[in-house]
Amino acid sequence: MAYAGSTILRKTLTMILAGGQGERLFPLTKDRTKPSVPFGGKYRIIDFTLSNCLNSGLRRIYVLTQYKSDSLNRHLYEAWSIFNPELGEFIYSIPPQLKTSNNWYLGTANAIQQNFNLIEDDSFEWLLILSGDHIYKMDYLKMIQYHIEKKAHLTISSIAVPKSQASRFGVIEIDENYKVKSFIEKPKNPPLIPGKEDFSFVNMGIYIFNVAALKEAFSKTEEGKTGNHDFGKDIIPYMLKNGYSIQAYRFVDENKKEEPYWIDVGTIDSFYAASMDLIKVSPHFNLYDYSWPLRTQQRQFPPAKTVSHEGERVGRAFNSLISDGTIISGGLVERSIVGFNVKVNSYTYITDSIIMDNCNIGRHARIRRAIIDKNVTIPEGFEIGFDSETDKKRFTVSDTGIVVIPKNYIFK
Repeated sequence: MAYAGSTILRKTLTMILAGGQGERLFPLTKDRTKPSVPFGGKYRIIDFTLSNCLNSGLRRIYVLTQYKSDSLNRHLYEAWSIFNPELGEFIYSIPPQLKTSNNWYLGTANAIQQNFNLIEDDSFEWLLILSGDHIYKMDYLKMIQYHIEKKAHLTISSIAVPKSQASRFGVIEIDENYKVKSFIEKPKNPPLIPGKEDFSFVNMGIYIFNVAALKEAFSKTEEGKTGNHDFGKDIIPYMLKNGYSIQAYRFVDENKKEEPYWIDVGTIDSFYAASMDLIKVSPHFNLYDYSWPLRTQQRQFPPAKTVSHEGERVGRAFNSLISDGTIISGGLVERSIVGFNVKVNSYTYITDSIIMDNCNIGRHARIRRAIIDKNVTIPEGFEIGFDSETDKKRFTVSDTGIVVIPKNYIFK
């Protein structure tokens, strides 16, 4: 049966898994969950998944939260309250509520199972499951249409990565028709893509289930006590073993670059590298494609401003992203990302760094290869990123030497 796009959208529910602790991103995740970590000066990580939903026409969304969700809940309310309930649109955050047991969400599948009543209550046919902590651009409607055309019970979005990197992911073995033959979590010897012997297909954490098939799989795994906490370890292997039709969908990138862009900023170093890519002359990830809007909260700040004074006090910013409300007064900022409402005072030097909202950088301060979280005042003449041993005694320093100062840090 052929379905019109509007019919597909009406019968599809989206659930976004956004409860991860993000321990490897500490201290950026000290007070917030990973999807609500700021990225690119003005965005949160979850904004990219939500923007994909909006650009795909999907407006029935549950965000499943768990750890340190205050910041995320506030952001969803302030930035994403754009859906009209009178038209059947919504976005709600759903914390664990002990509906089916006395447990928090025990895994990706368990989070969905605990909220299955939300799926059944409105008689949805398809369930789109997403992760709230990846950065990429994707039209999910194309994948749903592919899923329906293939008459699959489950479709898994996959991306080709070099074999040398595939062992970090769940790897999908396919035949020539993209039918999934096996699914292996982090294999030492990953199966290769037919006809492309140096690459493997890896799981992107994007699933489309037929609701009836998923309900049956939950029921059977629970009865058999085979475990049903995680999709990759429990549900997908069960469905493969028991003859369900599972298809792989090759990721179609809406970023319009030569190489597909999909990244999990799971560590301080990967977060820093992805951020610094944005300030390149031709970044891999394009924030400026107006055919694919990236939505976030638009703060009511005045435009960014540079101020120069007499003599050597010249406010300058080179090869940087500068957000609204920021004033660079007699200081130099280069190859950096600066958030909202930041004050850079005279004779300050900032290079290769990320400065988040509401920071005040004192006169004569020098900052290099650092991430300074929100609401931090750097004392006059203070240096960060120039003496590794001194930095390690006071702050978190990553494997590649990135110094991280946590939110609301107060210098003694």
